[in-house]
Amino acid sequence: MNDPYPAICSYEGSDYQESFWERGGRAYEDGAEALALRKLLPSRGRRLLEIGAGAGRNTPRYHGFDEITLLDYSRSQLEQARKRLGDSPRYRYVVADVYRMPFGPAVFDSATMIRTLHHMADPAAALARVRETLASGGVFVLEFANKRNLKAIGRWLLRRQAWNPFDPRPVEFVRLNYDFHPRAVGDWLAQAMFHVERRIPVSFLRVGWLKRSIPLGLLLAAEGVLQRLGSAWLMTPSVFVRAVATGPAAEPAGFWRCPACSSLALEEKPEGVVCGGCARVWPRRDGIYEFRD
Repeated sequence: MNDPYPAICSYEGSDYQESFWERGGRAYEDGAEALALRKLLPSRGRRLLEIGAGAGRNTPRYHGFDEITLLDYSRSQLEQARKRLGDSPRYRYVVADVYRMPFGPAVFDSATMIRTLHHMADPAAALARVRETLASGGVFVLEFANKRNLKAIGRWLLRRQAWNPFDPRPVEFVRLNYDFHPRAVGDWLAQAMFHVERRIPVSFLRVGWLKRSIPLGLLLAAEGVLQRLGSAWLMTPSVFVRAVATGPAAEPAGFWRCPACSSLALEEKPEGVVCGGCARVWPRRDGIYEFRD
């Protein structure tokens, strides 16, 4: 298998969960995202795909689903998730590339992609792959980093940044870290055959002095009110979207798809998942399926 294309942002070996979330002073952001998820995600379902699951920060919030598949490009992140969540048959841990996800068509009834799209060099292609995995009518909850936020607008007006926050084109502010315009994200979702039902602006109060000065409970209470009132005001640093998969229903064709040859003739064996098309064996080690080189 060739090197992934487009380029992939890998968190292999990173202590992101601990350094960014647990010691990074981001309890407010975590709580704000939890509020949005509760508003947008179905209360229950059969199979949910969590794309960019990392160390499983959000996974316990999907308690209404029978099966949860955690997908990440980094094995070390999924090792952290497995240590945190355990070996329940309810969880499936899969190392894979989002552009070549190893799942058959329409195998999930819901999917989430939180704090992940901003690493996508080809977001339209990534969203198209998500749609392939969802059954018609399936719910997709997407979060993206919003280019058109108040801080960026202020910096641009004061000529402290070169890029225009109203330009619909993505901006790569650090390698493989992108901000996206809401209109562009909407266009990509439509092209992928998603219908956007609702948008929620998130992290209204992501300001250092506010987070240091106001108790977390009060911040989140205010955030909840602002999320309800500000759905048409998409100028926060983060935006959550609930979209529904449209188009004809795909025929059931098995759970796995081979990332190397796209065959759907795969069989689980003790050593891993064996492809009947190219004879490739995708290993399963210590409870984690590996579908990347």
